Amino acid sequence: MTSAHAQPPREGETTLLVIAKEPVPGRVKTRLCPPCTPQQAAGLAQAALHDTLAAVAAMPARRRVLVLSGRPGEWLPSGFDVVPQCAGGLDERLAAAFDGVGEGPALLVGMDTPQLTPALLAPVLGPDGWQECDAWFGPAADGGFWALGLARPEPALLRGVPMSTPVTGQAQLDRLTDAGLRVRHLPSLRDVDTAQDAVQVATQAPEGRFAAAVARIGPLVPRQAGAQEAGQGAGQESSSASAGSQETSPSPGTATR
Repeated sequence: MTSAHAQPPREGETTLLVIAKEPVPGRVKTRLCPPCTPQQAAGLAQAALHDTLAAVAAMPARRRVLVLSGRPGEWLPSGFDVVPQCAGGLDERLAAAFDGVGEGPALLVGMDTPQLTPALLAPVLGPDGWQECDAWFGPAADGGFWALGLARPEPALLRGVPMSTPVTGQAQLDRLTDAGLRVRHLPSLRDVDTAQDAVQVATQAPEGRFAAAVARIGPLVPRQAGAQEAGQGAGQESSSASAGSQETSPSPGTATR
């Protein structure tokens, strides 16, 4: 498969996709428990989803689509179409999300990077975003990816890519380049999977609802992160970001989705 390299799309013609899971206690952000309760973890997930959707709502787009497992809630802003996630593994769900776009370029992000801002995606969505470019790739710190853009959505570019592994991001990138696509890169971001992740991401985006939700929890999250950084020397396992996680909250690319 090779790209056609036709006339690039213009500004505002990209469809923005957000793949997410309804923030239900016990079903999202389970790796935050402990130190969080299931209710606190769901609150952090809802805050992360709110901040992500608010950022996407502020970006120029032909269409904004929430690809959702579950039901929408009060956290959903206006201006989004909601479509259900299909059955199957994460690769199938991501492929189906792109398959539903139809014509024109699409950019997909997940709900685990509330530090997302319009400025981060401005290179994609600006007037030169698709000049001499067939795909955009945003790597995640844990080995996955947080963003994937395709000038011409092709589900086969995602189906069969091994998800939830330390090399998921590289495998997806290889799939793009092996298909002959010209790939441009976005900055690496940290997903919110663990308590330490939550603290670091809240520090990076202190004005967001996610940071406020972390602060409301109190010392639970900071104490957990501090203990990890100090090492503790008592056999306590680190909960730093890992692509080997087993949580199934849906965002692109890593095991925690």
